Amino acid sequence: MYQSPDFKQLSEQIKLATTADVEQALYASRLNLSNLAALLSPAAEPYLPQMAARSSKITLTRFGKTTQLYAPIYLSNYCTNRCAYCGFSADNLIKRKCLTIDEAEKEAMILHERGFQHILLVSGEAENAVDVEYMEAIALRLRDKFAAVSIEIQPMSTEHYHRLFLAGITAVAVYQETYDPDIYKQVHLSGKKRDYAYRLETPARVAEAGMREVGIGALLGLADWRAEGLAIGHHLNWLRKEFWSTAFTISFPRMRPAAGEFEPLQIVTESNLSQLIFALRLFDQDVGLIVSTREEARYRDGMLGLGPTRYSAGSCTAPGGYGDSDHEGEQFSVGDNRSLEEVCTVIKAKGFDPVCKDWDCTFQTI
Repeated sequence: MYQSPDFKQLSEQIKLATTADVEQALYASRLNLSNLAALLSPAAEPYLPQMAARSSKITLTRFGKTTQLYAPIYLSNYCTNRCAYCGFSADNLIKRKCLTIDEAEKEAMILHERGFQHILLVSGEAENAVDVEYMEAIALRLRDKFAAVSIEIQPMSTEHYHRLFLAGITAVAVYQETYDPDIYKQVHLSGKKRDYAYRLETPARVAEAGMREVGIGALLGLADWRAEGLAIGHHLNWLRKEFWSTAFTISFPRMRPAAGEFEPLQIVTESNLSQLIFALRLFDQDVGLIVSTREEARYRDGMLGLGPTRYSAGSCTAPGGYGDSDHEGEQFSVGDNRSLEEVCTVIKAKGFDPVCKDWDCTFQTI
């Protein structure tokens, strides 16, 4: 099983990078983890324009001018964990709701009518509300209506992931939140999520279950973002070697205002976020890079073609929020409130192609 490198040592490695290390990494045909450390370092900051240019060229070569679009569907905001940073935390006094299977299908069909073919089913981590039987029933309802149905729920066993795969789930996102074990313990106050090692092992269980795609990432604002980036690189590198036939994505969620009013432990600027995205694009030319509606429209528009390959659009982070305009109980506030049509218009205006479907379930082999 995977073991993450010592987080403090990753930070120290990054600090030691020189201008010469950055220039070597910028022009390397294939980057290693030492090159990634250099590109994440303070020494690389003056080279952001060059990093952006190379990232853009790689993205165009590997992915063309396409930007895949998806929308999340929040199924439940019940959660048994107490996470200091999350609006769904068990000790936050928010209105709790778990959609019935019929309600979940109704939410999905609203998005279908808006043009979405890729959806992400999201929930708080509460097995008594959202278990494998519940997810299986929803997957069976939706599998023939959408090109791809992904999930972001509590970690599960390999057997349960395989069961969901057979039901029609194509991808699983599971973020470590932070690869710093000390900060992890500090912000995860109680619940099953306190088990750092079990969560770290989850992407491997997902891949073992046969899922087509696995998403990893860290919540930016908890620990040193540079070391988080290098830790993600280590994790991705290991996953690539162990599961060569699986596709991988990385998400870059920055902390947003949410119930509980948790203040970020680390400030991560848009410039920092861009450096992180460019560095990981140069490190892994084929990984999908996701920028969600957590980010402001202005930033997302500016990043088109520079590295990210997938955007969410028209998002709501409360259960039942698409069908009920008076929804409550959001996980966090959204930064980009534009509709799918509005986002597509901007993508086209910049010379790129918005893609709502780039996969069909008939390609799936079981």
